[in-house]
Amino acid sequence: MLVVEKNSLTAEIEAMVEKYGNSRSSLLPILQDVQRNHKFVSEFAQQEVARLLDIHPVEVYSVISFYSFLHSKPMGRNIVRLCQTITCDMMGKVNVAKAIERELGISFGETTKDNKFTLEYANCLGMCDQGPAMLVNDKIYPRLTPEKAVEILNEIG
Repeated sequence: MLVVEKNSLTAEIEAMVEKYGNSRSSLLPILQDVQRNHKFVSEFAQQEVARLLDIHPVEVYSVISFYSFLHSKPMGRNIVRLCQTITCDMMGKVNVAKAIERELGISFGETTKDNKFTLEYANCLGMCDQGPAMLVNDKIYPRLTPEKAVEILNEIG
């Protein structure tokens, strides 16, 4: 008798399907859990989710590519998202963005060589009255100045 050992990621996704169910409506919460645990949703994870939910892998990928907080490639340990709304623009976002890029040595859309930070823009963080605002992982930082943004990054790094 041949015994096939199950991949740990497959087992993890099976547990998520058990938790959320195997319907289409479970797709987003499962992808969010995979993202939370691994910082991205690998191609293998996408295939497994599709298989377990009995949907086409293209559907899984389309959800990942639609939602800006889901990623199909590895991300840094700390994901820095700077709000790019007009309100934050008016409150000095451009100078904050330049300071962050200078401090991390990368541009928006990139990850540092040591995988410590990934830098992204967010369409809105819901902090329009307290801009410019930045989200680092799950923590929001309002009323940024270039100096304050750099200080926050140094405390995290």
